[in-house]
Amino acid sequence: MLEIVHHPDYVAPPPSRGSFAFDKYYLVMEAVREILPDHRMHRPRPMDRQWLEAVHDPDYVDEVLNAAVPADKERRIGFPVSEKIASRVQYTSGGTWLAAQLAREHGYAANSAGGSHHALADTGAGYCVFNDLAVTANRLSAEGDARRILIVDLDVHQGDGTASLLAGREDIFTLSVHSARNFPVRKARSSLDIALEDGTADEEYLGIVDRTLDKVLSDFAPDMLLYQAGVDPHADDRLGRLALSDNGLEQRDRMVIRKAHDRDIPVASALGGGYGQDHKAVAMRHARSIMAMADEARRG
Repeated sequence: MLEIVHHPDYVAPPPSRGSFAFDKYYLVMEAVREILPDHRMHRPRPMDRQWLEAVHDPDYVDEVLNAAVPADKERRIGFPVSEKIASRVQYTSGGTWLAAQLAREHGYAANSAGGSHHALADTGAGYCVFNDLAVTANRLSAEGDARRILIVDLDVHQGDGTASLLAGREDIFTLSVHSARNFPVRKARSSLDIALEDGTADEEYLGIVDRTLDKVLSDFAPDMLLYQAGVDPHADDRLGRLALSDNGLEQRDRMVIRKAHDRDIPVASALGGGYGQDHKAVAMRHARSIMAMADEARRG
């Protein structure tokens, strides 16, 4: 059975400015219900402020929670931060943390949102307000739920915020495999970055991920894996520059789960990026990603 975290507040009203489509998160759950009826939904609590402030600048956290984010930061984020958005990002951070707790119990669990890997200490960026991956990893470590945490980021965009927020941590390893010429223009330094050329397709991509995961899992020996499972490396993605097929994405996601479970490492996935004019098609891509991971976990 799939353990999946979702909250109605993941779906915020359309912003007055910007092009981000929050209806994706409703559509993802509709697609999950359609193709994977054998699931159990869990509702997260909002992430406590103390854990947000353990990673983000307290002044920035205050700006977000009071819906008083300056205009220049809202431009970097890509939409205004309303009271609804402020509530949403507390729940999405709480959702990734809850998925990690469920993964510790069941082996794999998914958050139907999250993966906000561009958010930095004192500002959001690239549609990301709070960095749920960094917040969750820090909390897991601080509360003794994991000793060594690996964040695998296979979104088409580099996880610059995650890399910056967790730089220098010996207990957290950040791996980003991304498009070299895509956002952000100025990359951060992850524990390990692999930048791919435009048009990289299934065979080359999967070979790189295969070899890289084997080495990192062996050398770092994590006991928890957080997976940013963005589907924007797909060839049809509006903001991607890679060329994975549906089958390539499925093989990628199964590979992450299989390699982790072969080493008895629980995996919690966050939704990550996926963009296109056909929101239902993008949502189905995410749902199939979750379905593939749940199926591989069940087999393991």
